[in-house]
Amino acid sequence: MSGDDACASVRVVVGVSGSLGSVTALCRAAAEARRRGAELWPVLVWQPPDGELAARRSPASVLLVDEWQRLARQRLLDVLEEVFGAAGPGVPLHGLVVRGTPGLSLVDTADREDDVLVVGAGRRGWHRALSGRVARYCLSHAHCPVLAVPPSPLEATLASAHRRNSWHLPLGSRQLS
Repeated sequence: MSGDDACASVRVVVGVSGSLGSVTALCRAAAEARRRGAELWPVLVWQPPDGELAARRSPASVLLVDEWQRLARQRLLDVLEEVFGAAGPGVPLHGLVVRGTPGLSLVDTADREDDVLVVGAGRRGWHRALSGRVARYCLSHAHCPVLAVPPSPLEATLASAHRRNSWHLPLGSRQLS
């Protein structure tokens, strides 16, 4: 095996959902893949809208699985296009759409010791109790290095502006800077 073959087997796996936190993780994963000369594996994990148990109970859900899979694939393509544009990330890209639970599916995908798993670390403050479950699962179960990317500072600013708008409170220029 040549040195180039060994380098090609290194993968940077990143969870992508389309949220601002996952886009931040995707950008960091692309930079990490370029730095390592690795392949970038963005993974979008999906579940039926009412969960797996409800999908098994409903005969209509069997007919919708293909449509849900198609929508998940389209969402991943849209996120990749929005983030990288036509130029792409600058490294080999292997997008993957998986049906399952996010933490388990990401850990199962990043199953090699030389993989790097990149996940968004969730929110800060009191929201942390309600988010970050995927990152915590990956950090405690992965057999490869895990890079937990903190949220962008822009995320807190946007959330604050959204709350003020939904409560019909005026926005001053200090809240936007």
